Amino acid sequence: MGKAEHHLEMRAGSGAHGVHLLFPGDSQSVRQALKTAMAAFRAMPLGGSLSGVVEIVLAEVLNNVVEHAYAEHGRGIVEVEVELTSAALLFRVRDDGLPMPEGEAPEGEARDLDVVTDDLPEGGFGWFLIRELTEGLCYRRIGNRNELTFRIARDAQV
Repeated sequence: MGKAEHHLEMRAGSGAHGVHLLFPGDSQSVRQALKTAMAAFRAMPLGGSLSGVVEIVLAEVLNNVVEHAYAEHGRGIVEVEVELTSAALLFRVRDDGLPMPEGEAPEGEARDLDVVTDDLPEGGFGWFLIRELTEGLCYRRIGNRNELTFRIARDAQV
């Protein structure tokens, strides 16, 4: 995959825009990559609510890579590719960390929030949000690498 350094590549051509990020799989690098990606998305013709959806989904996906894929063997490299089409943003996220449990992306579940404050759940919302806000989510293990692909429709809203 190359050297683990922040890298931003924006593509334009045939009416399509894209983003390519390559960065170390640690919390600080994820924060910086997310800032870089959101700056690139703000430069694209996206609506305000779509930018919010993209930020939520991308933050959840990338934080899961750091917290789970690289949990046992330290950090590695994360690669994010995004293509803007007339109908959607197409995402491909790759890492060389641990595979997902049972070879599948977790289902995620809605949590009951109609409880007293002390009984509110902490965490566990990530995969539910990712699945609710994306389309065509697909996880594959290719050799020793994870690949997660999904779409966010251009008319998506939080």
